Amino acid sequence: MLKRRKGEMDEKEKRRQKEIDALERDVEELLRLSPNGDDAEEEIERLRRQVADLKHDFYSHLGAWQRVQLARHPLRPYTLDYVRMLFEGFSEIHGDRAFADDPALICGMAFYHGDPVMIIGQQKGRDTKQRVARNWGQAKPEGYRKALRVMQLAAKFKRPIFTFVDTPGAYPGVGAEERGQAEAIAKNLREMARLPVPILVTITGEGGSGGALAIALGDRIHMLENSVYSVISPEGCASIMWRDSTKAEIAAEALRITANDLLEMKLVDEIVPEPEGGAHLDPESTAKTLDGVLRASLRSVADLPPADLLAKRYEKFRRMGQFFA
Repeated sequence: MLKRRKGEMDEKEKRRQKEIDALERDVEELLRLSPNGDDAEEEIERLRRQVADLKHDFYSHLGAWQRVQLARHPLRPYTLDYVRMLFEGFSEIHGDRAFADDPALICGMAFYHGDPVMIIGQQKGRDTKQRVARNWGQAKPEGYRKALRVMQLAAKFKRPIFTFVDTPGAYPGVGAEERGQAEAIAKNLREMARLPVPILVTITGEGGSGGALAIALGDRIHMLENSVYSVISPEGCASIMWRDSTKAEIAAEALRITANDLLEMKLVDEIVPEPEGGAHLDPESTAKTLDGVLRASLRSVADLPPADLLAKRYEKFRRMGQFFA
């Protein structure tokens, strides 16, 4: 039954997208052919309004799988884009002082509206060369240990921490496991739970499994409208449940991984609206909206005494997963 409904929904979305594309072509054709005049301008304006209404309706009712595709869009803003648009004086920190530097995780110091802060975030890379160099945003143990080093510096110098989550998950390679991938993630979770400084988390694209959670335990957790956050990817879930990764769309719906689902379950605190069509269409506008949300969140926790901050953080995560009929 679920499969039939999904098929029907996909066909409906395809028809709606074709209708939007046809109207946009009509607008372009009218602009090219029409003489200057009030009648032509009125018709063009009417079509533009119709396109805008259809787009709003279309993007307001995207399914979970469509959100996954937007979260993975290759032109979507990454951590370094947000660093450029939101912060000043960024100085990157490299290495975990134990094994190596991990380019999949960006860590460093910066100023946020004049105040010193620390930044941590995954970086996927734009082209094939960058993606290989940054391992598609999949961090290894040295990446999480580098992030922990930065968190400890933040605690020492009493600086708020901003994290930007966008990863399919922690790297599952043999070398990463040999160097203690699970231990590195677990240690980050333990230490983040007791850091005496504000931690503001933003899921900007994919929030995949423990690889995301290792930098996502914070006082305020935000999700961009078209981001996703899950214990497993839809393809991975489908492979386990049905031995068939092509059923990823069904898995995406069942996992409840969208921002609206997670806000309803109180696993995140706030949804950050994106421009119609996704953050990749207007990164500057997305960053401006996110800036307002981050400033308000920082004000809400910045002046709390460390004991109160830690108590609230503890209660926040203790409440997660408690459901009553």
